[in-house]
Amino acid sequence: MAASPIREGRADYASTREFRGGAWVSSVADGSPAWEAGLEPGMRVDTVNGVPMEDIITWRWEADGSEAELAVFDPQDGEEYACTLVREPGEDWGVEFTDVLFDGIRTCVNACQFCFMAMLPNDARASLMLRDDDYRLSFLQGNFVTLTNLTDEDVERIIRCRLEPMNVSIHAVSPEVRIPLIGRRAMRGMEVLERLCEANIEIHGQIVLCAGINDGEELRRTLEWVEAHPQVTSLAIVPLGYTKYSKRFSSSFSEDLEASRKVVKLLEPYQMRARAQLGITRFQLSDEFYIDAKLPIPEANTYDGYPQFYDGIGMLRFFLDEADELVRTRSDGLQAAGAALVAQNTQAMLVCGEGAEQVFARLCEVWEAPVRPFAVRNDYFGGDVNVTGLIVASDLLAQLPSDLTGVLVVLPDVMFNFDGITLDGVRRDELLAQIEDRGAITAVCVPNPPDVLTAVLSSLE
Repeated sequence: MAASPIREGRADYASTREFRGGAWVSSVADGSPAWEAGLEPGMRVDTVNGVPMEDIITWRWEADGSEAELAVFDPQDGEEYACTLVREPGEDWGVEFTDVLFDGIRTCVNACQFCFMAMLPNDARASLMLRDDDYRLSFLQGNFVTLTNLTDEDVERIIRCRLEPMNVSIHAVSPEVRIPLIGRRAMRGMEVLERLCEANIEIHGQIVLCAGINDGEELRRTLEWVEAHPQVTSLAIVPLGYTKYSKRFSSSFSEDLEASRKVVKLLEPYQMRARAQLGITRFQLSDEFYIDAKLPIPEANTYDGYPQFYDGIGMLRFFLDEADELVRTRSDGLQAAGAALVAQNTQAMLVCGEGAEQVFARLCEVWEAPVRPFAVRNDYFGGDVNVTGLIVASDLLAQLPSDLTGVLVVLPDVMFNFDGITLDGVRRDELLAQIEDRGAITAVCVPNPPDVLTAVLSSLE
């Protein structure tokens, strides 16, 4: 089995920390080259080898040798100093920064019809309204970008530094479809994408499919464009998702079984050609399409090692396979957890979104213990939002039973951002306290079978 995409990191929501600018030092390892040069947390590195510190890419590119000349600002005395870092071959500099972008996040210049930011409630916290479209986050964190706001210098930097793979939102290729869908700068994105492909930069592409807009013949044209560009090594097709606050959309593929099946059928010849010619599926549908079409989740080899896991491509298949693997390799742990639950007269409730209920039910089925899924209906966003990562505290608290005595509630860590806050602004410790006030035991873990098992066992010790 491939290494777990979950354990390699995950996409996250924007931090709520205030952005201060500059390459601010967060930590320095004792005895490291940075420590010996006098760097301390709270200092700011302004240049490396005379180059302004725009982002962590600049740092990695310029500080790649045995020495690095820094200009460092110390806020304690308000002075800037020059210092030299020296290291042995293979030695780390021993310095960490508070952010990966030192000059701020580049925001979106588009007006995409399907933009989720335009479908948020008015009282959503400010950080959720941040519409980032930064090519550096595409390389560093896997964010999808449109390339519409790139300068020629940005493009040359991507090519010179080989910033790949780039994760690019393509959506459509025909100007008559693409411009109304994305905005007036839409064709700049295609121009940049062509240049990157000419430079042999690897691309992971994405299409947000909107019924009646970029599906059907336009989808065929986009797929054919991708077929002609081997640099696009994977293409994710995900359905439009909408909330109850959308002024433009009130339905999607989630309400239309036949439309979902047509998309699955349309993709099949492209997938078959890719497997015959390249040995990979390449054209990959999101899990939602198979759920909406009421079709079986494809086998693992369909997903080519899960390059687009965090775009909802193959998550359900990976979960199902991990559940089966758990039975084969950790049956003793499953039995021990089940026996402990019975002995303590406790049942485990695994919180998930409605879209993942069937795979959580499969885990509970193979476990053969007092464990069941608890699928949270997303009333906060409404529409067809049903993913686990968008569960909010208000919905969870409203739908959980008022008496949770004898219940272990296992929460998915993806409902919290890096600051431990839910999308509706509730801190993790506050949410857990409110659930525990109802008599429950609580645990938080990565929502996959092995981590759920570990969380249950740890909570019952």
